[in-house]
Amino acid sequence: MEQFLDLYGFAGVVLHAAELVARTALLGGVIFWVGLALPLARFLAPGDATRLRRIGRRAVLWSGLATLLATLGTCGLDLLALSATLDAPFAALLGADFVHAAAVQALAILLLLVLALGPAEASAVRAFGLLLAALALLVGATAGSHAIARTENRGMLLAATGLHQLGAAFWIGGLPALLAGFRLSPAAARRVGQRYSAFAAAGVLLILLGIAGFWIGYLGGVPALYGTAYGAMSATKAVMLGLLLLLGASNWLLLHRLSGTPGGLLRVRRFVEAEIGLGIAVLAVAASLTSVPPAADLPEDRVSWAEVVERFTPAWPRLQSPNHADLAIPALQAQLDREWQQRQAAQAARPQAFTPGEGLLPPRNAGDIAWSEYNHHWAGLMVLLVGLAALLDATGRVPVARHWPLVFLGLAFFILVRSDAEVWPLGELSLLEGLRDPEVVQHKLAGLLVAGFALAEWWVRLGRIRGRARFIFPSAMLAGGVLLLLHTHAIGNLKDALLVELSHLPLAVLAVVGGCARFAELRGPAEISRLARWVWPLCLVLVGLLLIIYREA
Repeated sequence: MEQFLDLYGFAGVVLHAAELVARTALLGGVIFWVGLALPLARFLAPGDATRLRRIGRRAVLWSGLATLLATLGTCGLDLLALSATLDAPFAALLGADFVHAAAVQALAILLLLVLALGPAEASAVRAFGLLLAALALLVGATAGSHAIARTENRGMLLAATGLHQLGAAFWIGGLPALLAGFRLSPAAARRVGQRYSAFAAAGVLLILLGIAGFWIGYLGGVPALYGTAYGAMSATKAVMLGLLLLLGASNWLLLHRLSGTPGGLLRVRRFVEAEIGLGIAVLAVAASLTSVPPAADLPEDRVSWAEVVERFTPAWPRLQSPNHADLAIPALQAQLDREWQQRQAAQAARPQAFTPGEGLLPPRNAGDIAWSEYNHHWAGLMVLLVGLAALLDATGRVPVARHWPLVFLGLAFFILVRSDAEVWPLGELSLLEGLRDPEVVQHKLAGLLVAGFALAEWWVRLGRIRGRARFIFPSAMLAGGVLLLLHTHAIGNLKDALLVELSHLPLAVLAVVGGCARFAELRGPAEISRLARWVWPLCLVLVGLLLIIYREA
């Protein structure tokens, strides 16, 4: 059970991100079906009208099932953690506020699913029921947010949270249904896109209103953007929202100012696909924000701008590994074993002061910092080499450069073996013991992910993989970026933890952008592919440079 508690923090954030993505798609699906598909279908040809209504209905059904599973999973995970921490039975915890909020959401989702089981054409009463159930779902989700626990400005923050989530549903949540709507005839698809532009604009306005409330209640000033983890992740979220706005503006121009030819609609589809990728990343950051305290609650011990500048000033990379014997973990292992035996002898189920998910927090010495910097710098050199080789491959003039994915295999081996010095095969902790630390789990997953997409992309370059399997590499880039957005570091000093986080957030954004660009290159049309084939290698080059200048002291 203690191993479960150590991993609870990371698992909880991942599951909450899945719930947020599914719920946003469900709310957006209801809006698309009731607010767009049903009214617009009256002005379309019978075949297009029927298909459009079915698209809205399917969006509600599939996202509703996903939301129900994620909501129940999140609530169950929280109940397990609370029960294990308090040593209390489940029945005694069913009165908790988060259980009530989850129950409201589950009932609302079930109602939406029941209403969606009927025909794609919905009566006015049924459409009103769908909107009412969606509103109940939004209220239940808002009741489980940071805002409900505030003692000041609670009403404003609840309103800001609700507006923010509703805006995300109007804009991001309906994108999968919009993408399916582009399979209609060109004239109908263009009308769907033009109508959806108005919904997206309304969503942007609602999101901005929510941000204004968050700025007042959670942030409070510019120094919080770089001085706290909440502010840094909020700034990262704002950057990706800016990229989404650029894509949305491009779609608006293509739909309203340019001709509705199949080629123009194809470009819109590619931009919408990129919007979906970025939207998932934005929602992942939003889920990660729920795991850290708001900046307003941390007025002291913030990172100063001078400390940020000092940490990110480039220095010569560390290319020599420190001695394993100089690390802190091996020296402390005997002490940790003695403490474990004492706890067992005293029949102490768990430490008195325990934060689920924080993992083991042993001290770090200069050797540990040198080991981590060495790992990051060598990884950066390999990623930089990959990016440069991919740029050469993009020119089409260096045939041997097409084998650049093989360099990633070296990176994968490096991550799996070198990332955690205290864990097998280099350290004294077994692999199972090491997996109690969420950071170790994330490193091992990252190593396997890199190895998998390296082989897949190499086979793509050799022409051995076609079809949807071509998308393994960009999917891995997107998954890696999202995983990094959910990444947490168990470092005792809060400033050190934040400075590390500040270096990882831009890496995540570059991975997401690079993945979207590679998708666009593979999917076409030609004018987009020509640009995209240069964008994602440049993202890899920037990732490599950021890793090379990475520092922890």
